[in-house]
Amino acid sequence: QLVESGGESVQAGGSLKLSCIASGNIHQPTCMGWFRQRPGAEREGVAMSLTSGGSTYYAHSVRGRFTLSQDIGKNTVYLEMEDLTPDDSAIYYCASEPLLSCVLTGSASDFRFWGQGTQVTVS
Repeated sequence: QLVESGGESVQAGGSLKLSCIASGNIHQPTCMGWFRQRPGAEREGVAMSLTSGGSTYYAHSVRGRFTLSQDIGKNTVYLEMEDLTPDDSAIYYCASEPLLSCVLTGSASDFRFWGQGTQVTVS
């Protein structure tokens, strides 16, 4: 089970930190990441990484403003978001994939396990 938290309403230019905790009888993820979905739009990859460290993918629109970090011992992944704009408003989803061959392309189809989402609203 993946459980996101931290979403809320903020003003433009503000910051938020989202958390995703993997709990229960869950697979060991190889890749974890964050996606977002605006109304009427497809789910968009925001940031994702191998749980072993190394490569991290960031969408071009968030590069330099968002930072993904992990606490593997706590099965938790974070998304720190700075300099938020109204375009960042969306439901943010945490995702995980246990396949050893998981890839970081930014596509939602690369991940099979999802949280319920947390709403971020920037005005």
